[in-house]
Amino acid sequence: MAGNVNTLKIIRELHRLYPKTKCFLHYKTPFQLLCSVILSAQCTDDRVNIVAPGLFKVFPTPEKMAKAKTKDLEKLIQSTGFYHNKAKNLMGCAQVLLAEFGGKIPNTIDEFIRIPGVGRKTANVVLGEINGTSEGIAVDTHVLRLSKRLGWTKHEDAVKVERDLMKVIPKEEWLKFTHRLIQHGRKVCDARKPLCNVCTLARLCPSKNKFFPTIK
Repeated sequence: MAGNVNTLKIIRELHRLYPKTKCFLHYKTPFQLLCSVILSAQCTDDRVNIVAPGLFKVFPTPEKMAKAKTKDLEKLIQSTGFYHNKAKNLMGCAQVLLAEFGGKIPNTIDEFIRIPGVGRKTANVVLGEINGTSEGIAVDTHVLRLSKRLGWTKHEDAVKVERDLMKVIPKEEWLKFTHRLIQHGRKVCDARKPLCNVCTLARLCPSKNKFFPTIK
């Protein structure tokens, strides 16, 4: 059953800590958001936000992206890492959008995952941001790390983690849950030095002081 006592207390505290949530990626159109999420794989949102304006100045629409030359795309996105594969995915994404969806963003996860470079995380982010709908929970590195530390999952695979979270997080929280957990991961629950001594979730966390007992 979704929402045991500790989980609900954690969600309430995350609400208090981060009352305003938003997507960290900058975009002007749904297509640009989709491309930015594809670029964010193994890359920080800050880096994507630096690269994206130059990319979208040249290739702002699916029509223009679909006709891009691979080398031109790679040059523009090189600093995001894995740029050969990302360039291929961006072009494939634009082509599939035009061929199957009239150049528009799909409305379901099942449709989204037919697009090159798009998995459940990307689909959840875009659907939540653009349509305000939630078929699942977007799992990035912060969400995966904190979900394990808070005892919600033991898995490393993002799809399995998402399934575990969907069992314990009330559905009405799914849209904002990821953003709040990411904010907490960035500000407090760092990968290498979680600040358990100042974390207001510590009393509810089974991993309190487990990783770095002494934090300076």
